[in-house]
Amino acid sequence: MIVINLDVMMAKRKKGLTELAGEVDITLANLSILKNNKAKAVRLSTLNAICRALDCQPGDILQYVEDKEEEEDG
Repeated sequence: MIVINLDVMMAKRKKGLTELAGEVDITLANLSILKNNKAKAVRLSTLNAICRALDCQPGDILQYVEDKEEEEDG
């Protein structure tokens, strides 16, 4: 499963949700969905804008973690 560590990078860069939403040109609601790991997908253009605003790499935000449910089912 892919985990979105947006909140971690925002804290490291000392940026709030409203400030980042304005820089990325995304709604607060959609940014909150990303931040709270509820997103099913993210556009590369959005990821690009987030990385630019936070001065980071995609790997600083996205992390792969073994999904225990898939292991049990497989």
